[in-house]
Amino acid sequence: MKIALTILLFLTFTFTVFAQAPEKMSYQAIIRAQDNSLIMNSRISLKVIIHQSTVNGTSVYQETHSPTTNNNGLVSLEIGTGTVSIGNFSQIAWDKGPYFIETQVDVNGGSNYNITGVTQLLSVPYALHAKTADRLTGGVTAPITKATVISFTSSRNIAAADVNNTIECKTSATLTLTADFSSMLVGETINLEAHNGAVLTIQAPSGVSINYNANGSAKFTSVSGNVRFGFLRKTGTNSYIISGQ
Repeated sequence: MKIALTILLFLTFTFTVFAQAPEKMSYQAIIRAQDNSLIMNSRISLKVIIHQSTVNGTSVYQETHSPTTNNNGLVSLEIGTGTVSIGNFSQIAWDKGPYFIETQVDVNGGSNYNITGVTQLLSVPYALHAKTADRLTGGVTAPITKATVISFTSSRNIAAADVNNTIECKTSATLTLTADFSSMLVGETINLEAHNGAVLTIQAPSGVSINYNANGSAKFTSVSGNVRFGFLRKTGTNSYIISGQ
């Protein structure tokens, strides 16, 4: 049976200045069957593979987990703490990216994994990257800035305040990516969230492309009692990549 994996909180980190960065990444996902029904209160098998450079690049790390979904089909685990078959998580050179994460699932808890796709780590794991910088420079002296959650309840153009923060859409609305938006640099990102039945639409006007499609659009459609997550990354003057649709 083909399984769909809906990523909730793709990667989260905690980091304390001057303290050693944790050798793990928090991961949460909702497991759904092909008919979109939740896989609830079931022990599953989940394989995590981290590829370097491309989606089919070298597998620098691989591990497996046997988590149990809750009443909402949610699984929570920490990447870096599973049963390792390839590599050493603490030795991943995060500054040598990009990196892509592949997830495979067997809802019966065995090893008959169904490939659920590969997603780029659009944001560098800053805490782990800081650990590498600490080894090279002798210490981290600047605090890590936390992302701001911005309420999004009515349609508008992208704004400078959105950059590197989180758009929280609780009422269906459209965010338009204006042409020549210079407040966002190439490589910077915006976290996208649609909540509790709301539909968040990202629209590209004339001269702007989304996922290499001119005048393209992307939609994040949530369902009641749930959240749909995604990422927007600027790749050029008037071009963006969006994942998580």
